[in-house]
Amino acid sequence: MALRKGRTSNPEGRMALKEHLKELRNRLFKCALAVVIGSIAGFFLYNPVMQELAQPIEEINNNTGRDATLNFDGVASAFDFMIQIAVFIGLILASPVWLYQLWAFVTPGLKRKERRIALSFLAVAVPLFLAGIGLAWLVFPTAIETLTGFTPEGFSNFISVTVFVPFFLKLSLAFGIAFLLPVVLFGLNMLGILSGRQILKSWRITVFLVCVFAAMAAPGADAMSMFYLAVPLLALFFVAIGLCVLNDKRRARRMASVVAETEATADKASHIEGL
Repeated sequence: MALRKGRTSNPEGRMALKEHLKELRNRLFKCALAVVIGSIAGFFLYNPVMQELAQPIEEINNNTGRDATLNFDGVASAFDFMIQIAVFIGLILASPVWLYQLWAFVTPGLKRKERRIALSFLAVAVPLFLAGIGLAWLVFPTAIETLTGFTPEGFSNFISVTVFVPFFLKLSLAFGIAFLLPVVLFGLNMLGILSGRQILKSWRITVFLVCVFAAMAAPGADAMSMFYLAVPLLALFFVAIGLCVLNDKRRARRMASVVAETEATADKASHIEGL
């Protein structure tokens, strides 16, 4: 009730700098708390996750005849990477919370229509971010198999966990963030900053930039991880372009209707004055 009353008395969501910083602190605290709770769950999921990550290494030993092992470099390395994996799992589990807190922090500065756009962004961004993480999980074994396939015959792969785990984390974050880019593109169109026709005219540049981004984001020299990232990204981008074009047509029809209604009202008023 208090929130509704405050919103009614302050419809534009304006607040003093001190209140703004206080709200930022509260929302960061909620984000941190959600990540901490997710990280606690991550500690329990650490062993199953590490066993799944090590599965490609076991397949190398079983299928190729080469020796491949994961090694911890120091005494405390295992504990350090347990924390890293737990926090990473916590970030994934808490993604709906911190994405919502980001939206809620921006909302007071937006108009009602822009709030609906931001809420729609949140509803689409969370599944896409998780889908990117899931796709990275599927691509990871292929990337490991491809990269270790360059090992000469008679040699072994003694892979340090300090290299192996960051490789997986970078791959996952690259896929997750990349899947959010088309949503940002559509959001800019909804806000009237970027038109669908402008994007459509530069589709060749878009394809080129997506391929360049996929090549840079995929943490490896293999073409397969780049391919797995570029194809869904291009599909999402073209879907976003199609939605932008449809939204521009809907906006143009609405504007034409408003103009026609305004002209009709003006003609009617002039006719009355003439009588």
